[in-house]
Amino acid sequence: MVHHFEMGGWLLFLAFATSVVGSTVGLACTLQSRSALTNGRRIAWLALAALAIGGVGIWLMHFIAMLGFATPGMPVRYDIARTAFSALLSVSAVFVGLVVFGVQKEFAVWRLLVAGLITGLAVNLMHYTGMWALNIKGTIGYNPALVLLSVVIAVVAATAALWFTAVVDKQSLRLVAAVVMGIAVTGMHYTGMAAVRVQMDLAAPDPAGVEAFSFLFPVFVLSAAALALPIVAVLTAVPPEEDEATIRAKAERGQLVG
Repeated sequence: MVHHFEMGGWLLFLAFATSVVGSTVGLACTLQSRSALTNGRRIAWLALAALAIGGVGIWLMHFIAMLGFATPGMPVRYDIARTAFSALLSVSAVFVGLVVFGVQKEFAVWRLLVAGLITGLAVNLMHYTGMWALNIKGTIGYNPALVLLSVVIAVVAATAALWFTAVVDKQSLRLVAAVVMGIAVTGMHYTGMAAVRVQMDLAAPDPAGVEAFSFLFPVFVLSAAALALPIVAVLTAVPPEEDEATIRAKAERGQLVG
């Protein structure tokens, strides 16, 4: 018997809000990348987007949601190295998906589909790698059908969110893209958790690792830093039209090389 909302249902809403915030900032960086004038700048914007989406929108959301996971009367512990590895995988996999989608200015359906697949799988990769870091007094298994459903949810919703980012200009509808991404991440997470099958073993030794609350503070500090960097970059970015005007002005003065 396990609990997924040991601390109350409010954790679901907090996890969802965290995912939407991270996705909002990350998708804003993705939009900046599509108007960047050089490949180097596009890659830099996409790296910031991956940090916000992968580090906050996916990984931190997972960590918050997992605060509600409990095996009543028995300890739940986390392997720090595996937890950190899941964060690295999340950011890296999202970056790959965004590079496929956003490294070029021109929209292409095949890039959207491939990027949606990679980004959706990144959500799943993070979740199940994060679950690998979980240690309990027993064993954890999964319902294959629900695992497959969690993959489909993440891929479809991630693709839809990227499509919104590519074709929509209104800020309000861009927020819709972030909400869709948030739904993808939280929906995938709780579908994946519904797939969990736990076999407790009272005779097993206590699990190795640390309690979630023992590293809660550094997690939030690092996540805040991961979100602050792309926010500052977006707020201080030069508008694309100004950037292009500057280049034209330099070209007219003969200062533009190449």
